Amino acid sequence: MNPHDIIIKPIITEQSMIDAESKKYTFKVAKNANKYQIKDACEEIFEVSVDKVNVMNVRGKVKRMGRTEGKRPDWKKAIITLKPESKEIKFFDNI
Repeated sequence: MNPHDIIIKPIITEQSMIDAESKKYTFKVAKNANKYQIKDACEEIFEVSVDKVNVMNVRGKVKRMGRTEGKRPDWKKAIITLKPESKEIKFFDNI
C-alpha cells in the first residue's frame, strides 16, 4: 500500500497543536491500516523516527436534517509520538 494512501490528512485542533509541542502528531488514517503500516508510512513521508503509535476508531455521528436521519462515516485516528532525538514534522511548524 502507498504511504500516502495510509496517512490521509492531519487533524488540526487546539489539543493537537498543544500535543505537537511535545512531538505528538494526530492524523486521519486509512481504516484498514495497522500500527506498523502507519509507523512505516510516517517515517517514509516525513523522514522522522517514530517512537510510538496510538490508534483509535472514531464512530460517525448521527445527524438529522428535518425529520430524516443520516450518519457520518466512521474513521480511524492515529496519534504518532516521535523519538526525542528525531526532527519535528515541518508541516505543523507553519500553522
